[in-house]
Amino acid sequence: MMFLSIIAALMLDSAAVDTAKVEEGWKFTTVDSVAITPVKDQNRSSTCWAFSTLGFLESEVLRIKGKEVDFSEMFVVSKTMMDRATYCVRLYNEPRFAPGGSAYDVIYCMGHYGLVPQQAMPGIRYGWTKNDTLPVHSELDHVAGGYLKGLSGLKRISPVWREGLQAIYDTYLGPCPESFEYEGKSYTPQSFVESLGLNPDDYVSITSYTHHPFYTRFALEVPDNWRMDQMYNVPMEDMMRIIDNAISNGYTLAWGADVSEIGFTRKGIGVVPDDDNGADITGSDMAKWVGMSADKKKEELTKKPLPEKTITQQMRQDAYDNWETTDDHGMQIFGTATDQNGKKYYMIKNSWGTMRSDYKGIWYVSEAFMQYKTNDVLVHKDALPKDLRKKLGL
Repeated sequence: MMFLSIIAALMLDSAAVDTAKVEEGWKFTTVDSVAITPVKDQNRSSTCWAFSTLGFLESEVLRIKGKEVDFSEMFVVSKTMMDRATYCVRLYNEPRFAPGGSAYDVIYCMGHYGLVPQQAMPGIRYGWTKNDTLPVHSELDHVAGGYLKGLSGLKRISPVWREGLQAIYDTYLGPCPESFEYEGKSYTPQSFVESLGLNPDDYVSITSYTHHPFYTRFALEVPDNWRMDQMYNVPMEDMMRIIDNAISNGYTLAWGADVSEIGFTRKGIGVVPDDDNGADITGSDMAKWVGMSADKKKEELTKKPLPEKTITQQMRQDAYDNWETTDDHGMQIFGTATDQNGKKYYMIKNSWGTMRSDYKGIWYVSEAFMQYKTNDVLVHKDALPKDLRKKLGL
């Protein structure tokens, strides 16, 4: 009996991502999938940008070297937040000093400081087992933010203010190692990157907005792009072509997106339901629908496949311009799937642990959601279709 129970559990586990069916009425079948490393949990820390982009780079190492590596997120966080603080101080604290970041922050860190494995800098102190158990990162963000705020209004600052702030990050996250042992060899953060075959110059950011000319580069105007990463601007159709071409050729993408929409659920679904016609598409009585709470409407609109809005380039632009699309969250795109009706979805690795969705940390996002709510993607330049590489001068 025990043996049969174990077999049954294993069968359920192996089918969780390939073909997933839950009580809300969703059923997904994988079409194409690129190798990823295990799902992690950022907990309540504002570090999705580090988790998602390092997950992307871990897949790159799988693709290039065929080996699995676990990068330290907190090494990147410490380096990036010190750079962001320096930027803010040089501008008299006019920009917002905040714990967020972008995919490019990780690429910049890799190119200028290197990367380290998780074991070289766990980023967890005092026996804590989660990034925000006590809550660590909330306290760190308040303390570091207060330190920067304390510099405001001074007529002159000392040359050692960075040492004071670095001490704060070192206290909470541990110091960034200058060298370490890994699999029997000695490395610096820079030589570790070189040993893995990663080159920061190989990665490009792609976006799609009409307030700048297509097929040129510009710095997307969102708070977390404080380094002013120059992204390649392409029409929405070409952005989707890049995503599809990458997956079909064995590449994943780091994805910057807005997840504040009614169609993005905590259960692992991302859709753009036609909420303007919610009563009709859900089969609800109009009077009952009008009286529903926002949470109940969300539940009704996302419990099974329903008609979605048709997304246009203008809709993308309008949502960006009126603050409906914000730079909320970073994740990793790694595959495609279809639902029970044959409709296409993208498979997304999130960093909210394995218990917060019905698919063990994987989200299924519709084409409409990808078109509408993508801020930008980061991808290896070789993953672009050849005609677009030529057009962009890559």
